[in-house]
Amino acid sequence: MTHQMINPEGWAPAKGYANGMLTDDGTLYVGGQIGWTAAQVFETDDFVDQMEQALRNIVAVVAAAGGRVEDLTRLTWFVTDKREYLARQREVGEAYRRVLGRHFPTMSVVVVAGLIEDRALIEIEATAVLSKG
Repeated sequence: MTHQMINPEGWAPAKGYANGMLTDDGTLYVGGQIGWTAAQVFETDDFVDQMEQALRNIVAVVAAAGGRVEDLTRLTWFVTDKREYLARQREVGEAYRRVLGRHFPTMSVVVVAGLIEDRALIEIEATAVLSKG
Protein backbone atom coordinates (compact mmCIF):
# COMPACT_ATOMS: atom_id res chain seq x y z
CA MET A 1 0.00 0.00 0.00
CA THR A 2 1.30 3.44 -0.90
CA HIS A 3 0.48 6.70 0.79
CA GLN A 4 0.23 10.15 -0.71
CA MET A 5 0.95 13.23 1.40
CA ILE A 6 -1.72 15.91 1.05
CA ASN A 7 -1.01 19.59 1.62
CA PRO A 8 -3.43 22.18 0.19
CA GLU A 9 -1.92 24.47 -2.43
CA GLY A 10 -0.62 27.69 -0.97
CA TRP A 11 -0.32 26.37 2.58
CA ALA A 12 2.88 26.84 4.53
CA PRO A 13 4.67 23.48 4.60
CA ALA A 14 4.00 21.25 7.58
CA LYS A 15 7.17 20.64 9.58
CA GLY A 16 7.66 17.11 10.84
CA TYR A 17 4.14 15.89 9.97
CA ALA A 18 1.65 15.68 7.11
CA ASN A 19 -1.59 17.65 7.00
CA GLY A 20 -3.14 14.71 5.22
CA MET A 21 -2.20 11.17 4.23
CA LEU A 22 -4.23 9.44 1.52
CA THR A 23 -4.08 5.66 1.17
CA ASP A 24 -4.70 3.59 -1.97
CA ASP A 25 -8.13 2.54 -0.73
CA GLY A 26 -9.33 6.17 -0.53
CA THR A 27 -9.00 6.61 3.22
CA LEU A 28 -7.76 10.07 4.10
CA TYR A 29 -6.26 10.74 7.51
CA VAL A 30 -6.22 14.45 8.34
CA GLY A 31 -3.69 15.47 10.96
CA GLY A 32 -4.85 17.66 13.83
CA GLN A 33 -5.88 21.06 12.52
CA ILE A 34 -5.85 24.13 14.73
CA GLY A 35 -7.33 27.60 14.39
CA TRP A 36 -4.62 29.18 12.31
CA THR A 37 -4.61 30.16 8.65
CA ALA A 38 -2.86 28.53 5.70
CA ALA A 39 0.11 30.75 6.54
CA GLN A 40 0.14 29.30 10.10
CA VAL A 41 -1.00 32.61 11.61
CA PHE A 42 -3.60 32.92 14.35
CA GLU A 43 -6.08 35.68 13.53
CA THR A 44 -8.09 35.26 16.74
CA ASP A 45 -7.95 34.03 20.31
CA ASP A 46 -11.69 33.33 20.36
CA PHE A 47 -12.58 29.65 20.89
CA VAL A 48 -15.46 29.47 18.39
CA ASP A 49 -13.54 31.39 15.72
CA GLN A 50 -10.56 29.04 16.13
CA MET A 51 -12.91 26.06 15.93
CA GLU A 52 -14.43 27.34 12.70
CA GLN A 53 -10.96 27.92 11.20
CA ALA A 54 -9.85 24.41 12.22
CA LEU A 55 -12.91 22.96 10.47
CA ARG A 56 -12.21 25.07 7.36
CA ASN A 57 -8.66 23.71 7.41
CA ILE A 58 -10.00 20.14 7.51
CA VAL A 59 -12.28 20.87 4.55
CA ALA A 60 -9.29 22.30 2.65
CA VAL A 61 -7.24 19.13 3.22
CA VAL A 62 -10.16 16.92 2.18
CA ALA A 63 -10.70 19.03 -0.96
CA ALA A 64 -6.98 18.91 -1.81
CA ALA A 65 -7.27 15.11 -1.80
CA GLY A 66 -10.27 15.27 -4.14
CA GLY A 67 -12.92 14.75 -1.46
CA ARG A 68 -15.86 16.64 -0.05
CA VAL A 69 -17.43 17.29 3.33
CA GLU A 70 -19.74 14.29 3.00
CA ASP A 71 -16.68 12.00 2.84
CA LEU A 72 -15.78 12.80 6.47
CA THR A 73 -16.36 9.76 8.69
CA ARG A 74 -14.73 10.79 11.99
CA LEU A 75 -13.71 13.91 13.88
CA THR A 76 -11.74 13.91 17.12
CA TRP A 77 -11.75 17.24 18.96
CA PHE A 78 -9.15 18.22 21.55
CA VAL A 79 -10.24 21.24 23.60
CA THR A 80 -8.33 23.06 26.32
CA ASP A 81 -11.38 24.50 28.14
CA LYS A 82 -14.34 22.23 28.83
CA ARG A 83 -16.37 25.03 30.42
CA GLU A 84 -16.07 27.32 27.42
CA TYR A 85 -16.92 24.49 25.02
CA LEU A 86 -20.06 23.65 27.00
CA ALA A 87 -21.07 27.28 27.60
CA ARG A 88 -20.86 28.11 23.90
CA GLN A 89 -22.62 25.05 22.44
CA ARG A 90 -25.08 27.13 20.44
CA GLU A 91 -22.28 29.15 18.81
CA VAL A 92 -20.28 25.95 18.28
CA GLY A 93 -23.26 24.40 16.46
CA GLU A 94 -23.78 27.48 14.30
CA ALA A 95 -20.11 27.63 13.30
CA TYR A 96 -20.06 23.87 12.65
CA ARG A 97 -23.06 24.10 10.32
CA ARG A 98 -21.51 27.07 8.44
CA VAL A 99 -18.55 24.88 7.51
CA LEU A 100 -19.85 21.29 7.44
CA GLY A 101 -23.57 21.83 6.97
CA ARG A 102 -25.69 19.07 8.43
CA HIS A 103 -23.13 16.31 7.93
CA PHE A 104 -22.40 14.73 11.30
CA PRO A 105 -19.71 12.01 11.25
CA THR A 106 -18.73 10.09 14.36
CA MET A 107 -17.14 12.43 16.90
CA SER A 108 -15.24 12.42 20.15
CA VAL A 109 -14.35 15.43 22.27
CA VAL A 110 -11.35 15.15 24.58
CA VAL A 111 -10.35 17.77 27.14
CA VAL A 112 -6.59 18.31 27.23
CA ALA A 113 -4.27 20.34 29.46
CA GLY A 114 -2.74 22.11 26.47
CA LEU A 115 -1.73 21.93 22.84
CA ILE A 116 1.71 22.31 21.23
CA GLU A 117 0.92 25.76 19.81
CA ASP A 118 0.36 27.97 22.87
CA ARG A 119 -2.38 30.08 21.26
CA ALA A 120 -4.33 27.03 20.07
CA LEU A 121 -7.56 26.47 22.01
CA ILE A 122 -8.74 23.51 19.94
CA GLU A 123 -7.30 20.88 17.61
CA ILE A 124 -9.44 18.62 15.42
CA GLU A 125 -8.28 15.56 13.51
CA ALA A 126 -10.38 13.76 10.94
CA THR A 127 -10.76 10.66 8.84
CA ALA A 128 -12.54 10.62 5.48
CA VAL A 129 -13.29 7.90 2.97
CA LEU A 130 -13.22 9.51 -0.44
CA SER A 131 -16.07 8.70 -2.78
CA LYS A 132 -15.17 6.93 -5.97
CA GLY A 133 -15.94 8.95 -9.10
